[in-house]
Amino acid sequence: MSALTARTRVFTILGNPVEHSLSPVIQNAAFQEAQVDGVYVALRCDAEQMVGFMSGLGRSGGAGNVTLPHKEKAASVLDKPLEAVRRTGACNTFWGESGKLCGDNTDIEGFRRAQRHFLGGAATGYRVLLLGAGGAARAALVSLIDDEAQDVLILNRTVERARAVARRIGGDRVRVAESHSDVDDGEFDLVVNTTRLGLHSDDELPFDLERLSRAGAVMDLVYGPSATAFVAASKRLGIPAVDGGEMLVHQGAAAFERWWGEAAPIDAMRQALEAARSSQAGA
Repeated sequence: MSALTARTRVFTILGNPVEHSLSPVIQNAAFQEAQVDGVYVALRCDAEQMVGFMSGLGRSGGAGNVTLPHKEKAASVLDKPLEAVRRTGACNTFWGESGKLCGDNTDIEGFRRAQRHFLGGAATGYRVLLLGAGGAARAALVSLIDDEAQDVLILNRTVERARAVARRIGGDRVRVAESHSDVDDGEFDLVVNTTRLGLHSDDELPFDLERLSRAGAVMDLVYGPSATAFVAASKRLGIPAVDGGEMLVHQGAAAFERWWGEAAPIDAMRQALEAARSSQAGA
């Protein structure tokens, strides 16, 4: 990392919790590789504090990301939301521009790139079970709809929240499960976990895959130093599965491109992520 000066741009990830986040690792690696003058840190904050941080940083030359549980609140305070924010009602990337607070949702592009990397192509014609109805679920749903998935079934603890997401984004290709029994014996090409279950070692699994007749593949958007419990459970059943590390890299690359106006050094970001995860796993 280059020496910090009064001209160094400050970037942050805002959320609660943020202690697990590897965004500082991949972004600082990207800044160093690209030789740009910035530093990236994590700040744990509540919703009110987040608004102050976004406003102060964005209007003073800084920028950043927003993570759970603040993405929807972040969208509501922007002066200039990009189309992805308007579609999802969620913001994960912000910056200042001509005194205005701007925001995007790079989770959409991050999910799209990660899903194609994992499965070797677009989700065209897929039947998808989407677990959760928060900001990450909205981003994944936009990507799946844009890629012409055949059918997406949303399963969420709060049914009305799932219905609101379906109404906002889905159209006639999105359905909402009233309960787990509506999913029993279903056949899906892809199961996507967008809930926060798996962030902690004692979390329950977001879903019992043995309730399904078929699950072609699993994407768990949670990540950690090693495979999440949901990824491990999937692989024990012979189901190809991947965690959220690749999506983290790709959404981070898209955010870097918004902030600096140049291509992100994605190989350096991926290498930094893998090194950090290996170090954590061995600790």
